[in-house]
Amino acid sequence: MGKLLWFSDLHFEASGTQFGYEPCARLDALTDYITAHHADAEICIISGDMVETANAENYQELASRLARLGMRYLPMTGNHDERALFRNALPLPENTQDDFIQYAITVDGLRLICLDTLTTGSGDGSFCTARREWLAAELKRDTVIPTLVFCHHPPLPLGYPVLDRSRVPEETGLLNLLTEAPNLRHLLMGHVHRPMLGTVKDLPFASIRSVLYQAPPPIPAWDWDSFKPAHEAPDLGVLTYDNDVLRLQFEPFCTADTGFIPQE
Repeated sequence: MGKLLWFSDLHFEASGTQFGYEPCARLDALTDYITAHHADAEICIISGDMVETANAENYQELASRLARLGMRYLPMTGNHDERALFRNALPLPENTQDDFIQYAITVDGLRLICLDTLTTGSGDGSFCTARREWLAAELKRDTVIPTLVFCHHPPLPLGYPVLDRSRVPEETGLLNLLTEAPNLRHLLMGHVHRPMLGTVKDLPFASIRSVLYQAPPPIPAWDWDSFKPAHEAPDLGVLTYDNDVLRLQFEPFCTADTGFIPQE
């Protein structure tokens, strides 16, 4: 049985806090949990927002701390990332697309396709012609091996009014490409800092809590002026695959209070 680990939205900073949460403490708790309970996993997938502020110091310190995992990991871009700095500091597969951080690998009988939905200078998701053509070619390259696609920005509305505004627009054609792929088993997304499960045209999808802080539920309504993180424990996604059965479990790797400094 193969085991893959999935986590997202580190928003890492080498020092300080974000909304009262310490990125270093949260990341250390995650790596400690993985080494204690999931050292047998094949690989980790990190679905974007590797850092909060894209600078060389943050990426280099992040790379140093992720090395503690003791296993291969696949980093992905989110809206807080910067591609050139990202490439300089973090390990990427040899087949990564030249201008965008997209790649595909096969692990334990599963094909993993990691997408780049970053829009330079914006928090919104995008998927241009070059990225779409790359994905179309990758999906066509193999229509048999069970495939998982990971992306940062969702390509469909999830029912969170504030966060849905920054999704990858339908007119990019990304969602159509995914739902038409015959061997695509699951779409896994970051960005929203909330857990969500569903299907779109029979394609299962999931989002996950952030390693650092969580967005509140959509009710009662909130906006960025009134935003206050929900004080919830973060999750690690554990994916196991055996005899064509894919399982996804969410495991809290620390308490909500870990690395939390209440703000006055």
